[in-house]
Amino acid sequence: MGLKKYIISSIIFIIAVFGYAYSLELGEYEISLLGYSLNLPASVWIVFPVVVLALVTYLHIIFYGLINYFKQKAVIKDHETMIEFIKSGLLEKTNVLKFRTKDFKNLSSILSQLKIVVTDERFTSSNEELNKIVGNIQDINDGKFVSEKSFKINETSKLANLNMLNKVNEQIDFAVDVLKKPESYSSNIIRQAFENVLEEKTMTTIKKLYKNIKLDKELAFKLFEKDAANNEFGFTAEEILAIVKDLDFNKDDYLALAKNYEKILKPDQIISIFEKLSTEVEEATTAYLHVLCEYEMIDRVKEIVSLTPDTEYTAFKALLDLKESGKYYNLETISYK
Repeated sequence: MGLKKYIISSIIFIIAVFGYAYSLELGEYEISLLGYSLNLPASVWIVFPVVVLALVTYLHIIFYGLINYFKQKAVIKDHETMIEFIKSGLLEKTNVLKFRTKDFKNLSSILSQLKIVVTDERFTSSNEELNKIVGNIQDINDGKFVSEKSFKINETSKLANLNMLNKVNEQIDFAVDVLKKPESYSSNIIRQAFENVLEEKTMTTIKKLYKNIKLDKELAFKLFEKDAANNEFGFTAEEILAIVKDLDFNKDDYLALAKNYEKILKPDQIISIFEKLSTEVEEATTAYLHVLCEYEMIDRVKEIVSLTPDTEYTAFKALLDLKESGKYYNLETISYK
C-alpha cells in the first residue's frame, strides 16, 4: 500500500472510531497531570491514541521513505559515475571519480586493476555516448582515423598514438607535415610517416625532409633504395657520404650500399664515394674493393691488398690469383668474409 492510500485509509478509520465513540454519548472525561487538568469528550480521549499512532506511523514511513529515496538517488548517481568510469578507462584517461555507495566503491576498485578492452563484436547499450566511444575505438583498431572532436582521447595514450598512426597512413600530406615538425610526434609516428613518404612522394620532396629526422640503418637503406630507383633527381655523392657517416655501418652494410648504387651511379661517382669512405672508415674497404672489381680496376685492387697482411681480404687476393691465371670468376659467388 502506498503512503497516500495509507493516510486516506487511516483518516477514514479515525473518523469511524470517533463517530462510533461519539454516538455512545459517553459524556466528558477530565485528566489531571502535574497540576494541569484537561476536560474533553470521552470520544476524543478514545480516538486520541489512534491519531497519535497514525501520526507516528506517518513520520516513520516518511523518514524511511526519505532514507530509501536518498539511497536510490545515490545508486542512480553511482551508476552514472560508473559509466563515466568505463568511458575514462576506454579512453585511457585517469580521471578521479568518487562513488557514494560501498558496492560501487568496491566494484570501481576491482575494475581499476583491470584493463577494459573493446572486442570486435557489435556493442550496444542504453547509453548512446558510450556506444559512440566504443564504435570509435573499434574503428581505430580497424585502422581508421577518427577525427570527431567530441571523441577526446588521452593524448599520451596508446589509443591516441594508434589513431595518429592511422591518420599518417590515410593522409600522405599529413605524413609530410609530421616530417616537417617531427619534434611534435612520437618516434613510431615519425618512422611510419617517413616510410609512407618514401613510398608515395618523389625524391624532390624527400630530399627536403629526410634531414629533419634521425635515420637508423633500416630507414637509411630504404632511403637509398628509393634514391637508386629515382636517381635522376636523387642524392649527390656528398649527400650520400653525409648520411652514411652518421650511421654505424659495418662491413656488410657498406657492401650492401655499394651493390645498391653500382648499377645506378656513374663509375667515377661510386668509386669516389667509396674511396673517401674507405680512407675514413676501415669497414668500408671491402665495399671499395668490390666496386673496383666491378669496374675491372684490377691494378688499384692489387695496390690496396698488397699493403695488407696475408690474412686480410683473402677473397680479393684469391680473385687476383684467378685473374692472373686466366681463369673466369664471378664476383657475386665469393664470400668477402
